[in-house]
Parts: sequence; C-alpha cells; structure tokens
Amino acid sequence: MKIDIGIDEAQRQKIADGLSRVLADTYALYLKTHAFHWNVTGPQFQALHTLFETQYTELAVAVDDIAERIRALGVFAPGSYSQFAKLSSIREEPGVPKAEDMVRQLAQDNEAVVRTARAVIPTAEEAHDEASVDLLVGRMSTHEKTAWMLRSMVS
Repeated sequence: MKIDIGIDEAQRQKIADGLSRVLADTYALYLKTHAFHWNVTGPQFQALHTLFETQYTELAVAVDDIAERIRALGVFAPGSYSQFAKLSSIREEPGVPKAEDMVRQLAQDNEAVVRTARAVIPTAEEAHDEASVDLLVGRMSTHEKTAWMLRSMVS
C-alpha cells in the first residue's frame, strides 16, 4: 500500500537514512557494552557488571524502537553486521581493555550516538516528522545521561 503520512517519499528516505546511522551506532554500542559486561574484571567488577547489563538491556529495546520507526517510514531497516559496520561511527574493541578504559570508551561512544542523533534532527524537523524528532530527542537524553554517569566514574 502507498504510504500517506504527510511526509513525501524522498523526505522519508532521507530521515530513514539518518535513523539507520543511529540504529547502527546503537547496535554497535549494544554489542560493545554487552561484551564489556561479560569481560570486565577488577575491584569494580560487581558494580560495572551490573551497570553494563542495565545499559545493554536498554540499548536492546532502543534498537527495536529505532528499526521500527524506520519501517514506519516505509524503508527497510539495516540488519547485518556489514551494514552496521558501514554506517556506524562507533569503533569496535577487539581486545579486553581494563575496566576504567571500558568506562571511558562507553562514555565516548554514548556521546558519539548523541552526535549522530543530533545530526538527523534537522532533517526530521524540516519534514515535520515529530515522531522521529521525539525518538531522537529521547535517545539523546538517554545517551547524554549515560555518558555523564560513566564520566563520573573515572578521573
């Protein structure tokens, strides 16, 4: 069926392209956070293990919300590692850094997601796509708070 939500096809595609970058960043951050949850060691093990679990659980829900918004715009959401790798600004961590370095990386990566989301908002606003703007603002708020909490844990 034809989509008639008051946003033309070209605008929907442009918004979905931006949301796809947010999705890729979010998924990459989910994977990294989950891996750090599994592999963290040291005196802060219990606190960080629990914190990382809370964060990756929230990110799993976010991935679904973002992908479903892309689909609501009539565009297929990316869903492969290769697509996410091309779209994401989050760097993979091939090793197992020390706990404090994990916290630093996750703080920086949460800030990266904020920057990616912020860059998409003008496109969504121009199309009067308040639903996408709302999603993006919510993601920014969550990632800004998470980054602040993580930054507060390191010197």
